[in-house]
Amino acid sequence: MARWCYRHRLVVLLLWVGTVFGVGFAGTSAGTDYANVLSLPDTDSKHAYDLMDKAFPERTGDTDTVVWKVDEGAVDDEAVRSRIEPALAKIGRMAGVGDVTSPYDEGDLAGGGAGVSRDGTIAYAQVTFTEQVDSVPKDLVDDVIETAQGAERAGLQVELGGQAIARVQQVSQGTSEAVGILAAAVVLFLAFGSLFAMLLPIVVAVAAVGTGLMATALLSHTTDIPDVAPLLGSLIGLGVGIDYALFIVTRHRRGILRGMEPEEAAVTALNTSGRAVLFAGGTVCIALAGMLVMNLRFLDGVVIATSLTVVLSVLVAVTLLPALLGVLGPRVLSRRERRRLAATGPEPELTSGLAARWAAYVERRPRSTAVLALVVMLVLAIPVLSIRLGTSDQGNHSDTTTTRQAYDLLAEGFGPGFNGPLQVVVDGTDTEGLLARIESTEGVAQVAAAPPTNGVTVIQVVPTTSPQAEETDRLIDRLREDVIPASGAEAHVGGVTAVSKDFASVTGDRLPYFIAAIIALGFLLLLVAFRSLMVPLTAALMNLVAAAASFGVLVAIFQWGWGTELLGIGKEGPIAAFLPVIMLSLLFGLSMDYQVFLVSRMHEEWVHTKDNARAVRVGLAETSRVINCAALIMICVFSAFVLSGELEAAMAGIGLAAAVALDAFVLRTALVPAVMHLLGKANWWLPAGLERRLPHLAVEPREEAPPAVQPPSANGEDHASAIHGFVRTAEGEPVEGVEVILLSRGGRQLDRVTSLADGSYIVAAPGPGPYLLAAPSATSASGTRQVVVGEGPLVYDVELAEGEVDAVN
Repeated sequence: MARWCYRHRLVVLLLWVGTVFGVGFAGTSAGTDYANVLSLPDTDSKHAYDLMDKAFPERTGDTDTVVWKVDEGAVDDEAVRSRIEPALAKIGRMAGVGDVTSPYDEGDLAGGGAGVSRDGTIAYAQVTFTEQVDSVPKDLVDDVIETAQGAERAGLQVELGGQAIARVQQVSQGTSEAVGILAAAVVLFLAFGSLFAMLLPIVVAVAAVGTGLMATALLSHTTDIPDVAPLLGSLIGLGVGIDYALFIVTRHRRGILRGMEPEEAAVTALNTSGRAVLFAGGTVCIALAGMLVMNLRFLDGVVIATSLTVVLSVLVAVTLLPALLGVLGPRVLSRRERRRLAATGPEPELTSGLAARWAAYVERRPRSTAVLALVVMLVLAIPVLSIRLGTSDQGNHSDTTTTRQAYDLLAEGFGPGFNGPLQVVVDGTDTEGLLARIESTEGVAQVAAAPPTNGVTVIQVVPTTSPQAEETDRLIDRLREDVIPASGAEAHVGGVTAVSKDFASVTGDRLPYFIAAIIALGFLLLLVAFRSLMVPLTAALMNLVAAAASFGVLVAIFQWGWGTELLGIGKEGPIAAFLPVIMLSLLFGLSMDYQVFLVSRMHEEWVHTKDNARAVRVGLAETSRVINCAALIMICVFSAFVLSGELEAAMAGIGLAAAVALDAFVLRTALVPAVMHLLGKANWWLPAGLERRLPHLAVEPREEAPPAVQPPSANGEDHASAIHGFVRTAEGEPVEGVEVILLSRGGRQLDRVTSLADGSYIVAAPGPGPYLLAAPSATSASGTRQVVVGEGPLVYDVELAEGEVDAVN
């Protein structure tokens, strides 16, 4: 498939351009129909919702609030009414506004009537639109805000709250995506040094995310998808899309630098790294689908949006990317790399410098490295012990927004519980006894019963505490467990606050099962892939440590409020109840990606050499740079979502950025290799009985073995060959006792000898072809060199130079 896409690149490009623009046009024309379905089966708030639906089936349209406050006098003063009433009347005449309920409709406001605070300085009006929040035109909401705030003057403050108001006050999602893409572009340019190579992962990610967002918008008309789903889909899609393309482009560039033709390099890259991308995308989708274990309708739409974007990221990476590689050809390398390739010929890309030195350091000090990394993770995990799940509201918005100021004014004038009243829904009309008991309940500020409708009575209960306060949760429990049963009435506690509490409770109860499911899945996948018990067990424990540490960072920032004002993300509050599920799913998928990428190279070296120390050192040295680069890109993309203006998006962005940073820079770079050094050969142990029963799963195709040594033919000619010469210093002096090692281009050891007193050596080569030759010594280090063996023996002298670093040995 890769070769076909490479050769028919124009066809592939046209197909993808048509798909992106076609889906984009259809999604834009159809619009969106997102629905936040928070009701849960078999919960008290769901029973309350069902009774409400029975009593008021015609209730539609989003309701928002206009709040005003005077510094002096009262809201009933003529100077105030003369400014507010015309504004409310104008709003009521706007097309798309169904009704405006004003406290001035009550006549005399002395003493504080409905909609007016007791001190007469704060009042509110309710604006009911004819459509639900996602269908209310943005221009209409902007006109409402402009008209209402146009009534302000010195001493008269006007603010607006509600879902439609909050929706238009949000920073465009494109802002955070653009910042994330720009940051990723900088990292890619520094990594590749080529403008064209930098653009490839960006194009892949944008194509996948753009198509995914528009497809999600279309699917919102056929199933319930929450409005946070496309944002999470774009967040995940940008991260994995850029990372997957990065893996493939890196392998493709390496192939060209080693002398392969661009087409063969692309085919090889897709046949190796492309397979790993398919495996990685599949594991991410499986992890995301694990959210279905929670049996929460709210998360079903999130699974659809995020999984769809990941699938599209994989499809674009394995089809569009090889076509783009075909368009660029050798220009995927920088000009300097092309000039060097033309001047000096193919050279193996060997890991050296910081990566090799760090790998050697971890090998020398595995115990101290493991202890330090583990201490860092455990310290960061301490705040998770006080985590409290819930939902954010407009009280968590930044204090510069009109929604937050309206929230604060309502709390000031009518009590903190006014922003989240409870609804006690009674199946019946006899509510006197229940009313009396609720009024005398601790934590209740106000109680009002609406006239019975269709045999159902709704009692509005205003708590004395805010919707997110723990005291409000205890009031809900008190009403359900004590007050309502004691009254003998058949009633249920509902409302947004009660639904949020039930959602958090159900999520917390089911979370352990979800964690167990994804940890078990990861264990089984790694068990089959690496045929080891300790590797998947270590990975499972590391995933738990990484999750605890990243949630500790979340709690410290968003629940404890450490840095919320600095980041400009509003007021502290509980952690969004759905976030642990989202973060754990993605963290599992990304951890699997990094673990497979790291351990597969270690496993390959172990199979060839049976030397655990060498396997861990080589695997870390050769993969850490790409893992760290990929993680840095993810961190940039995720962190940029702080700019989205949504608290949930900021939580997800910072939480995932912290998780990726800790996973890549602490776990995979330090803790995992250190532990594997300490475990030694036990890393690769698997009971014989289990070995026979496990299916074989190859993440990447096996490296082609070099030609086998053939026995001498009848005419005496031998198909095997040899490399021989002398090991000398830079001054030409022979060096005795230096190990000369012949390796395949993939790093497999083929022969090893020691130089004689005159510095001479000879190693056996299985046949003609390219090989790697390394010769480290105690006093000098030789850079590994590529040699090409022809039909006959090759004469090659090895010169030892001071200061070079040998990455392989």
